[in-house]
Amino acid sequence: MSRLHHQQGGQPSQRMLRVAELVRHAMSELLTRSDINDPALEGKVITVPDVRMSPDLKLATVYVMPLGGENVTEVLAALDRHKKLLRGEIARRVSLRFAPDVRFKADPGFEYSGKIDALLSSPKVKQDLEVQDLELKDSGCAGAPAKTGPAGDGE
Repeated sequence: MSRLHHQQGGQPSQRMLRVAELVRHAMSELLTRSDINDPALEGKVITVPDVRMSPDLKLATVYVMPLGGENVTEVLAALDRHKKLLRGEIARRVSLRFAPDVRFKADPGFEYSGKIDALLSSPKVKQDLEVQDLELKDSGCAGAPAKTGPAGDGE
């Protein structure tokens, strides 16, 4: 691929990032205003945390997640049913040579943060943190060093 579309290491170009952000804003606005009449989407708050564009800007992968993470498959199916309408609205709001085809996926970031929370609350990690706290208390380093004088220099 040319340097225009991809930089070293497969990173997206500035243009890809800029267009993805424009598409994300347009999609967020569409979902907020509830322009879509579908029972699966009514009354649901849907976040659009990320959009990734293909190098030729003809495909937009939109990552969505309903608030609370409930009914993800229903929401994705409803968005897929209205893909043509959403593509037309995006084309109207974002000036590009071609209207990007839209693909919807569940945002993996929420699942990842849940795994991190589970790891941090696991008994092994709690045990390690308690041992660390005890070591700090025993060494007299419980938190930041205490200031004894007004200037903190021991006077």
